[in-house]
Amino acid sequence: MRRVLVIGCPGAGKSTFARRLRDATGLPLYYLDMLWHKPDRTTITREEFDVRLQMILEQDEWIIDGNFARTLPMRLAYCDTVFFLDFPTGVCLEGVERRIGIKHEDMPWIEHEFDEEFRRYIIGFPTERRPQMVAALEDAAARRDVRVRTLHARAELETELGDMR
Repeated sequence: MRRVLVIGCPGAGKSTFARRLRDATGLPLYYLDMLWHKPDRTTITREEFDVRLQMILEQDEWIIDGNFARTLPMRLAYCDTVFFLDFPTGVCLEGVERRIGIKHEDMPWIEHEFDEEFRRYIIGFPTERRPQMVAALEDAAARRDVRVRTLHARAELETELGDMR
């Protein structure tokens, strides 16, 4: 395990798991949100994002945290392991609620409210985003022998981390 993706619905705990995975493995961690967003809540261009992401992908070792569906095929072409946090919608909504008002290293600002558009994105994730994600993971596992670990509960995250010690 040298090139790892951590993906799943917002609020599932991807960033927390990725940090703990970094601490357990010593692999460098990159947050897609930190690549894409500026502290003033604007974004860099797609072209600049793609260049920065490609530079990371070409490194020998990494953990990349985040979805960014447009770049998932690019990332799957380089990774050897994927942790897919496939949690129930309610768990994800609660996860976002818990982080409101708290500074995290994976975002360049503090969220002070649960944006309604973001809430709708999470509610729609199982039907609108998840099917494409699952299809891409199945394809990567079949064509490139990428190890895909689909986790359905927070307790499974603990088990995965415990297995690395």
